[in-house]
Amino acid sequence: MPQIVFLPHPDHCPEGAVIEAKEGETVLDAALRNHIDIEHACEKSCACTTCHIVVREGSASMEPSDELEDDMLDKAWGLEPQSRLSCQAVVADQDLVVEIPKYTINQVSEGH
Repeated sequence: MPQIVFLPHPDHCPEGAVIEAKEGETVLDAALRNHIDIEHACEKSCACTTCHIVVREGSASMEPSDELEDDMLDKAWGLEPQSRLSCQAVVADQDLVVEIPKYTINQVSEGH
């Protein structure tokens, strides 16, 4: 079973976390199942960027993003080449190292 290593984030997992993931589930579903509450304002429908993550290691094992995800990512705060929407990023057979960005567009607009 692949693992996802979440790098420390002050709100979601201050100490970082290592969780077990099921092949075929999204990074978001694995995180939520393990009490890492990544924001997901559109309820996993690829209609916002609040679940933006950066896959630091292991992205080559995942299916590439599609056009809809790429269009949404263009609006994400702190976009990087390894950025994905965690609601669309499906875990394959390799471990991942993931960073949750400090802000989302929702958090920035709310002044957090």
